Amino acid sequence: MANLASEKSTQDSSSLPIPDSARMGAFSLTMAWWAVCSAIFYIVVGASLALSYGAQNAIIGMVLSVISYGIINGIMSRYAIKEGLSVALFSRRLFGNAGAALATLIFFSTAIYYAVFEGSVIAVAINSVFPWLDYKWASLFVVVYSVILIFGSVQKWLDKFNGVLLPFYILGLIAAVVVSISEYGYQADWMSLGSENHTAFGWWDCFTYYMGVWILMLFTFDYARFGKKKDSNYHAKYNFGMPFYLVTFLINGVIGIYLIASIPQDAALSEVSVVLSIIKLLGIWGLFFVWVTQTRINTANYYLATMNMQAFFDSLLSLKAQKLLWSIVVGIVVYALMLSDVFSYLLQALAYQGVFVVAWVGIALAHILFKSQHDSHENVEQFNASGLAAWLISTLVGLILMNSNSTMTSFSAPITFIISICIYTGTKSMKYKAVA
Repeated sequence: MANLASEKSTQDSSSLPIPDSARMGAFSLTMAWWAVCSAIFYIVVGASLALSYGAQNAIIGMVLSVISYGIINGIMSRYAIKEGLSVALFSRRLFGNAGAALATLIFFSTAIYYAVFEGSVIAVAINSVFPWLDYKWASLFVVVYSVILIFGSVQKWLDKFNGVLLPFYILGLIAAVVVSISEYGYQADWMSLGSENHTAFGWWDCFTYYMGVWILMLFTFDYARFGKKKDSNYHAKYNFGMPFYLVTFLINGVIGIYLIASIPQDAALSEVSVVLSIIKLLGIWGLFFVWVTQTRINTANYYLATMNMQAFFDSLLSLKAQKLLWSIVVGIVVYALMLSDVFSYLLQALAYQGVFVVAWVGIALAHILFKSQHDSHENVEQFNASGLAAWLISTLVGLILMNSNSTMTSFSAPITFIISICIYTGTKSMKYKAVA
């Protein structure tokens, strides 16, 4: 049985802890994880915040996010490495099976939404360079190869694939800036972008905006469990820590601000408008850069959507289908959404799910810091009333504040985070066996 468990864990099973024998080397896990840093999304977010609140406020918000993400993910990655648990398994400790099912549902649906956005960007880029290839066929091509890429495991394939593409991502960023300077001249006033919208506390709005993508902390957890215990300090400080978010948020964001300040825009700022600007600058090499950035991030989106969908249906309906089948299901769902006019609804869904995610992070952090010494390793079917209460109450408060249409809206995520920690820390664990 031990050998069987080890073999299944090696195949990325989200329903079993990763044994020491299946852990990855520090460099391999770094290459796999750093795929997450290379999304056009981060470039667009930096530019959008600068336009809305001023470049200086946007940069302050990015710096604060780098610090907060680095601290929280450093703590969470150490725990994930120590225990070898997936988000699904850890959520059982926090909430029991009922709450774990909800956590994996939110996780895989959010990963699917991001896969839809990033895949659509590639499809639009392909269609713009090759107009004879209709968007729907470009989308199908993107989905098919994205699904194929995750047929292999993180340990045996994705680290190598993303490691090879990493230099092209870095070179592409540099090339975009250099060519924009060559084409339009250096824009010395780029730090003044959005200065007409600069306010004293705009930096706070920028900081809280990045709390909306705390789903990256769940991403961290599901990747960090592959780390070797001897590499825990390295992963906590560097791989999943501040250096990663320095690149992901600050460097990408600053480059986004400069590009938008220097390149004339024919349409409202969006991922698509930035992509078209890059292609206009770099031509076919711009398409290659877009393919590299979006394909790298989508390896993470598809992988995590697949693993958490598998965990969700296993927990809820005891469906034991293999990862291969679930990856195909994810691909079908992503393709259907890419062809549907549902982007406004997806953005709204992400906003609501973001509140659930912030509350999850607060409870996870509280458990690791204050209650992990009482962890039970027994595989018992049960639900945790105190964990569920903390999650649902804090989420409800956050949703009310988010929809208040007042100054409290920008405090919805931080207050959700604080309330979730306080309730979970202040209650005794109340666990009950689930009724079959």
